[in-house]
Formats: sequence, C-alpha cells, structure tokens
Amino acid sequence: MASRLPVRERAPLPRSAREWEVATRFATAFAANDIDAVVALLTDDAWFTMPPVTLEYQGREAIAAFLRDISTWQGPRRYRLVPTRANGQPAFGCYLQEGKVFRAHGMIVLTLDGDQISAVTRFVDNGNLARFGLPPMLAGS
Repeated sequence: MASRLPVRERAPLPRSAREWEVATRFATAFAANDIDAVVALLTDDAWFTMPPVTLEYQGREAIAAFLRDISTWQGPRRYRLVPTRANGQPAFGCYLQEGKVFRAHGMIVLTLDGDQISAVTRFVDNGNLARFGLPPMLAGS
C-alpha cells in the first residue's frame, strides 16, 4: 500500500521561515490574480474547497480552470490578503477592493505539504474575522 500512496513531505514548522515563505508567495500571487503562480505552488493532488458551498476542485488543472473561470466571469478584481493563523495553519483575511476601500471577503486557510500547498480552503463568510483580529475593512492605497 505504501508504494501506491503519494510521497508526502513534512509540512514546515508553524511560524517558521519556510512556512512564511510559501504562504507569502501564495498571498502575493493570489492578490495579483497570477493564477499560474498560485497553481505552481500546489501539489498535483491539491484540493480547493469553499465550505459551506459544496463545490470542490482537486488537482492543478481543475483548480486553475476554476480560478480562470471566476476571474473571467467576475472581471478584474483587486484583493489584499492579511496574514493570520487558523487551526495552526497559515491563513489570510481576504479583502476585496470596492471603490477606495478593501472590504472583508472571508478567509483563506492553507494546508502545506513541504514547500507546496495541498489544500486551499476559502471561506467567504465574514462572521469569524473579528475572532482572528481582522477588521471588516481596510483603507485603500
């Protein structure tokens, strides 16, 4: 059975420089809508989920197609990600630009596998942001 399971690297230690580097690369790519850079950080069998919405995408191709479809359908959007932690994992408050401000648009939690991301969990509910010390709005720049 071990020969059939994917080889997994140990996730970086919490709050380590290695964890910070992977999470920062993701945040930079996501905020820039650089889908190719986001997908390059993913494991081959990565998951993208948006609970409680029942959609799930597995694998780089499926996730890339979803992100491209959303980008095309919703038009250009500008995000700002603010780092935090959730369930011992790197996470971000996600903010969407609306006029001159960035309004809360949920959270993103990353599950790391070595220097890659094996799961992106995208929560669009803003109800828990205050528990993570995240404001409902950020000033634009």
